[in-house]
Amino acid sequence: MYALDTNTLIYFFKGIGNVARRLLDTPPASIAIPAVVLYEIETGIAKSSQPEKRQQQLDPLLDAVTLLPFDRLAASQAATLHARLEQSGSPIGPLDTLIAGTALANNTILVTHNTREFSRIPDLQLADWYE
Repeated sequence: MYALDTNTLIYFFKGIGNVARRLLDTPPASIAIPAVVLYEIETGIAKSSQPEKRQQQLDPLLDAVTLLPFDRLAASQAATLHARLEQSGSPIGPLDTLIAGTALANNTILVTHNTREFSRIPDLQLADWYE
């Protein structure tokens, strides 16, 4: 299963890179959106000059894919990651830590164009559909 990062969804909606083609070529049952990513997207929609239009673009996708909750296992994974990365002197952003924890907890491949930051996380599987 693929978990979409925030930048992947933004590129999908803006038609940037190969994201739309790759996403549309993948069965919806194999696609998931972490709840933290949905929070980031919904925040962007709330700040948009056309929130109703943006919400109408998002809703059909949400109806077709799986939403990954930020649950107890994801919280535990994220906390462990945060501590490890901080101890090694290479922390990542707090929301990215939560997204990575969710991806690890659900054994998904995180689809992101932000591979530089996420590659610091051991055992996190990454894919970049931008290319």
